[in-house]
Amino acid sequence: QRTEDKQRGMCRAPGRVRFRSLTRNSWRWKSVPANERALRYRAGEQIHGFTVEQVTAVPELFLTAVKLSHDGTGARYLHVAREDSNNLFSIQFRTTPMDSTGVPHVLEHTVLCGSQKYPCRDPFFKMLNRSLSTFMNAFTASDYTLYPFSTQNPKDFQNLLSVYLDAAFFPCLRQLDFWQEGWRLEHENPADPQTPLVFKGVVFNEMKGAFTDNERIFAQHLQNKILPDHTYGVVSGGDPLCIPDLTWEQLKQFHATHYHPSNSRFFTYGNFPLEQHLKQIHEEALIKFERIESNTEIPKQKLWEKPREHSVTCGLDSFAADPSKQTTVSVSYLLTEKGFEEDRIEALLHKIEIQLKHQTTSFGLALTSYIASCWNQDGDPVELLKIADKVSRFRQCLKENPTFLQEKVKTYFKDNPHRLTLSMSPEEDYHNKQAKMEAEKLEKKVNALSEEEKTQIFEKGLELIALQSKPQDTSCLPALKVSDIEPKIPFTVLETTLTADEIPVQYCAQPTNGVVYFRAVSSLNTLPEELKPYVPLFCNVITKLGCGALDYREQAQKIELKTGGMSVSPHIIPDDSHLDVYEQGVLFSSLCLDRNLPDMMHLWSEIFNNPRFEEEEHFRVLVKKTAQELSNGIPDCGHLYASIRASKNLTPSGELQEMFSGMDQVKLMKRIAEMSDIKPILRKLPRIKKYLLNSDNIRCSVNAAPQQIPEASKEVEKFIKGIARSKKERKPVRPHVIEKSSEVRPVGSEMLTGLQITRKLVNDPTFKPCQMKTHFVLPFPVNYIGECIRTVPYTAADYASLRILARLMTAKFLHREIREKGGAYGGGAKLGHNGIFTFYSYRDPNSLATLKTFEKAIKWAKSGEFTQQDIDEAKLAVFAAVDAPIAPSDKGMDHFLYGISDEMKQAHREQLFAVNSDNLVDVSNKYLAVGKSTRSQAVLGPENADITKDPSWVKR
Repeated sequence: QRTEDKQRGMCRAPGRVRFRSLTRNSWRWKSVPANERALRYRAGEQIHGFTVEQVTAVPELFLTAVKLSHDGTGARYLHVAREDSNNLFSIQFRTTPMDSTGVPHVLEHTVLCGSQKYPCRDPFFKMLNRSLSTFMNAFTASDYTLYPFSTQNPKDFQNLLSVYLDAAFFPCLRQLDFWQEGWRLEHENPADPQTPLVFKGVVFNEMKGAFTDNERIFAQHLQNKILPDHTYGVVSGGDPLCIPDLTWEQLKQFHATHYHPSNSRFFTYGNFPLEQHLKQIHEEALIKFERIESNTEIPKQKLWEKPREHSVTCGLDSFAADPSKQTTVSVSYLLTEKGFEEDRIEALLHKIEIQLKHQTTSFGLALTSYIASCWNQDGDPVELLKIADKVSRFRQCLKENPTFLQEKVKTYFKDNPHRLTLSMSPEEDYHNKQAKMEAEKLEKKVNALSEEEKTQIFEKGLELIALQSKPQDTSCLPALKVSDIEPKIPFTVLETTLTADEIPVQYCAQPTNGVVYFRAVSSLNTLPEELKPYVPLFCNVITKLGCGALDYREQAQKIELKTGGMSVSPHIIPDDSHLDVYEQGVLFSSLCLDRNLPDMMHLWSEIFNNPRFEEEEHFRVLVKKTAQELSNGIPDCGHLYASIRASKNLTPSGELQEMFSGMDQVKLMKRIAEMSDIKPILRKLPRIKKYLLNSDNIRCSVNAAPQQIPEASKEVEKFIKGIARSKKERKPVRPHVIEKSSEVRPVGSEMLTGLQITRKLVNDPTFKPCQMKTHFVLPFPVNYIGECIRTVPYTAADYASLRILARLMTAKFLHREIREKGGAYGGGAKLGHNGIFTFYSYRDPNSLATLKTFEKAIKWAKSGEFTQQDIDEAKLAVFAAVDAPIAPSDKGMDHFLYGISDEMKQAHREQLFAVNSDNLVDVSNKYLAVGKSTRSQAVLGPENADITKDPSWVKR
């Protein structure tokens, strides 16, 4: 399942391409930006069954909003025209369940399993491999369900729109699909009626996994208890103990009443022509319906006359052995008579200004997410987009009434009796109690079955497996061809200069809309080994403890007031041509409005030269927060933790990756958080600073508008000159350091004759990869699994074949076996830039059975049981990722961070195009076959008797 960064950043003033036609005063379609073209629409104008209601320019976002409604059904439509090639479509329905069976969530899954026009099983997942989409997904919120996709290709847009429309309005909703995606009773081994009956289903397992996250439990209770009277009083995603009460008939009924055009909201975004969208939506879907009263309105919650309190329990922190050390979380409104400091207000308004100017590649997705809730409640989505107007109005209100904010606090917080205090406490046997309740539910269901029903369950189980195993005819689905992929990539112009101190700085001139992006990488090569484990903690706190004359509060305020954020993170980059060579360092990143560049660089200077390490109590707070966040993140990222652990002993960089980002780091932070005396840890920070925060082994990069580069150059030069150099030359801790240079293309030149960026890489000739199996026993009801195999680096001839193979195995074998048959929420294979081939599964009810599935997948690949069409689809999916849009802020970053030039990318592209069936079988035999390459496995999940019995597994 392709994932995409869902950050909700605001965006950009994209480039404008003008084409004059031969006639002197006429313009071709693309002659002016999309937002200007859209201004020609007029209220009352009728287009393909829709009527234009309103046309609004929003110049600060470089867009024009066109609001329409469908004449026949009343469906609402918002088109946001913007000169952005990453076009997006979404359809949204107001979905208001009145119980916690998860009916909208199960329906969201099931509508994507086949429709009238596309009756093959699972067209949604199959389109991932027949398209160049930049995003495809679906979301169930508390009161709406949203289906978005985005793509840069017009033909692809029409294909995906056709599939999405048919899925939403004309789904098959077959009973077997409901059983697969929602829930079912099935024998533990479906082929053996003597094995016990158990609950299975994708949504059932997904929600069991979701409710291992204590933050999720808390947020769910908070909503249910503060808005208890209607749809917000239930779990729209489904409570695992209630999901088995949902029937197939209820599912179909919910679709009939909620998935109607009269209850829908359509949204399109980008630079494709609106008329084409309207014509297709009207002709393929809406013309077949008549207007109805949807009756999905949500009544206002009746306000309470006095505050309420509520308490809930949750599971222990994943890594806590002692419940006495767990904290009770309590949330209430804490109110003060204190005024609002002007600097705090300015910092927030500055944040809004940066969000408006910062350009993301997924702006359409950010917009549809941003307007969804308000529009769903019949608010005006266009008003939400006029952010600059709102800021001006806010400033005016403050000017006219200095106590404007205090009055709002009094009305909505202090004098508001509709107030909830919710506390959550850990309970030692919480997960056992949940398991017991599930077992009781299961027993009740099974005991109510007649012998005939039990026989039917067995037969239906066999029928489902037969259906899942049957080869699918996907010829009904639209598809792009490999020939639709651009053969060449556009090259990015970079310029590298050396400062007076001989520090390389890469400059990339881009249309960044008045924002400057600064990054620096400092080497860890000289850092003593005993300090290494503390590097992630150092990175986390170094911008939060104060610097120079500023204490930590003043520093935080200054960062908010003058920058869009300053972050520091570990930077471990495997070499592109040797698996045992890697770069180890720390990455410093920040952005600011161009007028604030001197302030931002001054902040970096102070952080490098004069960081403060005396705030012990604040340091303790940061440590506890970090430890808690790491622990809370495991249920969402368990498969990544499993994969990092499984790759630990396969390459030298894998060892470091586990130390910095794996379960080792989670456990270290837990240990530090529980220390009564934290001073020894705090004392390590100045020692790390000595090795890291200097100009010995540093390189910098700047992305900014062309006219801003000279000023940026001056500020970066000043920063480098101002930071310390080591008084004595420090030798690398690991002696085998090699220098690797990558050339850059200077401005105005097609030749690689510019300066080089030299990276100091660690080469460990003594490293020997070894196999390892690790089981982390955690209080989860589901498993997260990773199996990793050492293969080849990025520039090797076989890398492209392995990359295509990973996608092919995911789409044609693993998805079917792990998700459809196994009931896991997700699973697949991928090839990392580090040359590690990874199999993984996510929220998986199985463990050893899934590892067996990985073995079967390799056998399947070795047998060559795939067609040319399968290979072409895998190529499309890989190129969709390779050609994902890159924001101006990130252009040139592959070169700066990873040493991968555009020439190397083009060579890799040509290797991808050339991959054939023989190559795929060859690399399966050469690297993936048992005994050919070193492999390791890791499982995060509950106690497992079979694993415990096997001495080859290490239990943690």
